[in-house]
Amino acid sequence: FLPQVDSANAGRVLASDAAVFLKKSGLTDLVLGKIWDLADTDGKGILNKQEFFVALRLVACAQNGLDVSLSSLNLPVPPPRFTDTSSPLLLSGTASSDLPWAVKLEDKVKYDAIFDSLNPVNGLLSGDKVKPVLLNSKLPVDILGRVWELSDIDRDGMLDRDEFAVAMFLVYCALEKEPVPMSLPAALVPPSKRKPLSVPGAMPLIPSSTSTKESHQSLPPVGILAAKTPLTQ
Repeated sequence: FLPQVDSANAGRVLASDAAVFLKKSGLTDLVLGKIWDLADTDGKGILNKQEFFVALRLVACAQNGLDVSLSSLNLPVPPPRFTDTSSPLLLSGTASSDLPWAVKLEDKVKYDAIFDSLNPVNGLLSGDKVKPVLLNSKLPVDILGRVWELSDIDRDGMLDRDEFAVAMFLVYCALEKEPVPMSLPAALVPPSKRKPLSVPGAMPLIPSSTSTKESHQSLPPVGILAAKTPLTQ
């Protein structure tokens, strides 16, 4: 990964270059800020090679639901995943439109019933209506905050039917003592919010640094507002 962000081959990475690159991990700004703070040990806004590897390792920890802390550095985790137009990794990421949704049909029926009982307006529930349901789980507030952040896929402060199902799925996972991931796994992204396959694979020769579409390559797909049409009239 280092040559992608250290184009001058100076053995160090500037904060601005690292920010663009780390954004492709699909993690939230909050988590990435924490990772940067831990990796940039001398607070100079520049990472040397060793510090950059620490940052990558923390990204991998976060993507696998582990705590973003220096104590997680020694835990075995798969390598970090970054979506990038010049990388074959992206193709495996975008093929996620074919993945079966992690929310099972019988569970979706249950979640839909809860959704309808909360009096959605135009097929959407505000945060105020969802909050009591989340708090009812008795899970820690920071976990519930992450559940909300992951399930509000289009970042409009409201949950539609599919997003609410994601929130409920994550709550039940947490209640079963499974870690809530730092970024939404591809299989959990509702089919209605998945990206079309046509864009990234078409131009694999263009290096990502010149691509203006970088911000749209990250998972979870944040920019899909089209799926927000009311599902039930």
